[in-house]
Formats: sequence, structure tokens, C-alpha cells
Amino acid sequence: MREDATLEEVQKKFANDHFASDVVGVRIVEASKGHAICELDVEDRLRNEKGGIMGGAIFTLADFAIVAASAIGQEASVSVNINIEFMSATKGDKLIAEASVDKEGRHLAFYNCFVKDSLGRPIARVTATVMHVA
Repeated sequence: MREDATLEEVQKKFANDHFASDVVGVRIVEASKGHAICELDVEDRLRNEKGGIMGGAIFTLADFAIVAASAIGQEASVSVNINIEFMSATKGDKLIAEASVDKEGRHLAFYNCFVKDSLGRPIARVTATVMHVA
């Protein structure tokens, strides 16, 4: 994807990522080379038996933000390693993931992603290694 891709172009590129967007409900709201913000509305269908948001939904949100950020300026990228630390239970009505590149290499890139809720509370911290494959 071109380095100067518009938000609409990035959203179109990921339109066929049905799990993140259709099943979980993740939306890309901002994207530029090495940076992306994705959102997820807190819905009852995402809750576990304790009433909290499933870790898998939070993980999917963060992973999608990282891959969206890494796709700009690259033909294709895939996550090869992701670590997540859950910090707090979600209290707000939305989750926001902000992913940023720490170091971009020829084949590998290293990302941080912070997930917070709509009240600004930290929910999760994610680190990822992404490989450019093209």
C-alpha cells in the first residue's frame, strides 16, 4: 500500500478481514505509515461469563491496529510475534487501540499498541514484531 494512502483506501484494503470487522466489530479510524487507531464498541456479545470483555476481542483490536499501521508503505505484512498484558477491566462504552512503530527494518518492524477505554483507562499494553512479506 502506498505511503500516502488515504483512510478510505486503508479501510478498503482491510474490507475482507471479516473476523476483525464483521465478527468482532473493529473499525479503522485513523491510519498513516507506522501508525493506526482502531475502535471497538463495547457490546454484550463481547463479554465473558464474569461480565468483562473477552481477552480475545481486546487482542483482535490491538492486532488489527498493528497490522493496519504496518501495511502502509508495504506490499503486505503479517504479525509474527505478539505479547499482550491486560491492565484493567473495561468500564467505558468503547475500546481504542493506538499502534505505533518503534523501529522499521527491511524485513521486520517492531510495534507498540496501547488499548484504552472511552474513559481513558489503560486496558492493555501490546508489543508486536511484524514481518514484511512481498
